[in-house]
Amino acid sequence: MNSRVAHNTADLAELYRDLHAHPELSFAEHRTAALVARRAKALGYEVAEGIGGTGVVARLENGPGPLILLRADMDALPVREQTGLPYASVATDPDSGRPLMHACGHDMHTVCLLGTLGRLAAARDRWSGTVLGVFQPAEEIGAGAQAMVDDGLFERFGKPEIVLAQHVLPIPVGTVATRAGAILSANDSLLITLHGRGGHGSRPETTVDPIVLAAATVLRLQTIVSREIAATDQVVVTVGTLHAGTKENIIADEARLGLSIRTYSDELRVRVLEAVRRIVRAEAEAAGADRAPTIEYLTRLPVTVNDAVALGKTRAALCAALGSERVREMGAFPASEDVGVLAEAAGAPLSFWFFGGADPVKVAAAQQRGTVDHDIPMNHSPYFAPLAEPTIGCGVTAFTAAAMAWLDAGDTAM
Repeated sequence: MNSRVAHNTADLAELYRDLHAHPELSFAEHRTAALVARRAKALGYEVAEGIGGTGVVARLENGPGPLILLRADMDALPVREQTGLPYASVATDPDSGRPLMHACGHDMHTVCLLGTLGRLAAARDRWSGTVLGVFQPAEEIGAGAQAMVDDGLFERFGKPEIVLAQHVLPIPVGTVATRAGAILSANDSLLITLHGRGGHGSRPETTVDPIVLAAATVLRLQTIVSREIAATDQVVVTVGTLHAGTKENIIADEARLGLSIRTYSDELRVRVLEAVRRIVRAEAEAAGADRAPTIEYLTRLPVTVNDAVALGKTRAALCAALGSERVREMGAFPASEDVGVLAEAAGAPLSFWFFGGADPVKVAAAQQRGTVDHDIPMNHSPYFAPLAEPTIGCGVTAFTAAAMAWLDAGDTAM
């Protein structure tokens, strides 16, 4: 049994390196989806492709019992990889030419789910029920889960009793972290267009300079968190992009700001969005702009909430598989996910956890120095590189244990 698992892990590591070298953007995961479908079919699963665009569903019915959903995301990011790995990505987007990278670990998620499906298929005498492996596109733009729901995911394959999902994080390999209640924030991504009045750079008095307006707006937006939100509440307002102008002696007509807002409750979400609208409009008026700013909502993701009762059951399985000392309690994390869309649409509880991908020795040394944020690359960094083989083995073990906890016990005789 151990040699078989070791062989499977080595095979999965090879697959991981292949996926890492060939990242694909949201809704363009054609190669990844085809590879996933081929692998799942070889494991004995019924496979449906093209769900919600490039999504793949692998279904294995194994007698009466609960239907459970295991989800992994597949898409990559427009990042130029700088890890120096021998299997580092050199891929570029065929449309824009931008370099691409699996900088958030979705290649790891995909491989771990395939490994889990393999273990479940091999252990059919130990459980009863139905497994849905959902390989989701476009998590990075917050659209893939809804696309699969809108394409009839649950009408075609049934509604699960539980949604299980995991995400790699640069915490020590072999550990997992989770919490009941809100574990990930809501995310509102906005594109704000500030309308000025362009002209010659030598005659600013004849213009409404949108760059000056943008600068004032960016600074004022920072006061939402520092002056309008209680210190006990968690809110993040980030201006991630500012685009304006074409030449140094031309005052532009407009400036565009890209905002990302993270909140953990509907009340805070409403309050922060209203503050953004108020500040943006007031700054434009103060600058003498002829037109009110335009606000476009790009992404709106709900708070990711772990059902407390369901997580208790899942956590017990993780503790049994990994050891209770390796299953850690965490605080709410200010990143966002769309896996909650699947759980909400299915009317099912969610169990979501993070699993480690970082070298424990390096993490411990960085903690001692107080340099974790500097020395341990985070998701979305061009240096983000989970350790391949230890991480895969732990990810598959955790996912399999959680799945088995929610399936009915079968004949355990080997």
